[in-house]
Amino acid sequence: MKIKKNIWTIALAGLAFSGCAKSEKEESSSLIDGKIFAKQIAVLASDSLEGRKPFSSGEEKTIQYLKTEFEKLGLKPGNGDSYFQKVPMVDILSKPAGPLVIKNDKGSVVFNYLDDFVAASRHVQDQVKLADSELIFAGYGIVAPEYGWNDYQGLDVRGKTVVVLVNDPGFGDSTLFKGKTMTYYGRWTYKFEEAARQGAAGVLIVHDTKPASYGWAVVRSGWSKSKLYLNSDDNNMSRAAVEGWISMESARKLFKLANVSDTLLTAAGKKGFKPVSLKVRTSLVINNTIKKSTSNNVLALLPGTDRKDEYIIYTAHWDHFGKGEAIKGDSIYNGAADNASGTAALLEIANAFTKLEKKPSRSVLFLSVTAEEQGLLGSDYYTSHPVYPVNKTVADINMDVLQPFGKMKDIIIVGKGQSDLDAYADEAAAKQGRTTRGEPDPSGGWYFRSDHFNFAKVGIPSLYIENGSVSVTHGEAWGEAQKKDYNDNRYHSPADEYSPSWDLSGIIEDMQLVFEVGKKLSYESTFPGWKKGSEFKSIRDKSMGK
Repeated sequence: MKIKKNIWTIALAGLAFSGCAKSEKEESSSLIDGKIFAKQIAVLASDSLEGRKPFSSGEEKTIQYLKTEFEKLGLKPGNGDSYFQKVPMVDILSKPAGPLVIKNDKGSVVFNYLDDFVAASRHVQDQVKLADSELIFAGYGIVAPEYGWNDYQGLDVRGKTVVVLVNDPGFGDSTLFKGKTMTYYGRWTYKFEEAARQGAAGVLIVHDTKPASYGWAVVRSGWSKSKLYLNSDDNNMSRAAVEGWISMESARKLFKLANVSDTLLTAAGKKGFKPVSLKVRTSLVINNTIKKSTSNNVLALLPGTDRKDEYIIYTAHWDHFGKGEAIKGDSIYNGAADNASGTAALLEIANAFTKLEKKPSRSVLFLSVTAEEQGLLGSDYYTSHPVYPVNKTVADINMDVLQPFGKMKDIIIVGKGQSDLDAYADEAAAKQGRTTRGEPDPSGGWYFRSDHFNFAKVGIPSLYIENGSVSVTHGEAWGEAQKKDYNDNRYHSPADEYSPSWDLSGIIEDMQLVFEVGKKLSYESTFPGWKKGSEFKSIRDKSMGK
């Protein structure tokens, strides 16, 4: 009888425990149901916020609204006693004074602005010059020790202009780098950064549509207008004076003048490639029209318990394009999916963390950043001026463009294969009966095109999910068609608007998934790392003292 009594006691205790303690899935479902998301996106994507453009009255309305909502949740100011981090920026309209003329003692070639080349300067000064600068073909312009690659080895490019190829050698040779999966070394932003580190006066990227994943028209359009940059303490004088692109047709004309074969383009993708002086020179004057201003990141903190000096960060950019060219009578670019959705999700997930029965051991920072649409500037500023130490930041989880297409059987991890966070996402997806996969076209470098990337650049493991394609109800072809329809008809246009008829069921599951990932991280004592072969692993190892 005593044994039976003990068995019943244990059984009853088990029933009592199961009655009061929710499973992870049940807790996630009860805390994230889409109600806060629907309420918040209706405001964030409304005409009242004027399209949320930095430096506009729409910015002031947006950031004050976010501050108020974070305060209502009981979250602490994330930057000392402030919910804001000021982000100094400079708007520069660069215009070359004339064509790009390249010459040697045998002749010259003339490249016309926009048709054949584009060029700008980040230097915060009225006029910038290249004066009789020698052109050096530096292959892909990459220094990647982990791949045994250095296009600048033994090369002094001070005062010179480097000509480099877009993408990385893996695009043409699957045995190099990560094959068709672009590394950051292939991104055009890296080319400019590395050329500056090497001391180059100018850098010109050779555009090629296939490895770039976009045509010359995209380059032309993007470089024909003013650009927003972070305004550094040195007025960006550490950057190359001139940054630009030339078309492939222009590159061939350049090589012909320099009396070098087009086979040099292929040779650049082989190990052991040596840079080549083209024995030609160029001069260029760029006139800048400069405007300075300041935008804001919005930060709110949920302090942890016993590991409160370690941080998990959730990010979502609050900005969009404000008011612009009217399309079908509508001039407000509301940016509902991009990215009122991610910002609304940030608020729902923040609320869920405040309601957890077991409080997070680690602190959780909710960071809504500015100027993503202008080149990831808000997250760039945060990671170069971190409020919390990089080596105490466990991970970044980024949300950008959540789509109302309903439940999906899959979810895309952009940059899958980069870090240990893949396993966290896999586990959370499996609990939902879903699978994860990488983005369909990794050669496009999509991992480097949203705010999580700036955290990766300083070594912080970063997770960025994208809407799946295999609809539970309608199948994969339908899911792909929805994405295409958005990209073709609503992306970056006034038609990206919120409707109460949105099907939030898939967004809710995606929010639950990233909530589960962050929750698990918040209870742990270990730090996720980068996988072997990741270009960010050595950066993290160094910051962690390994």
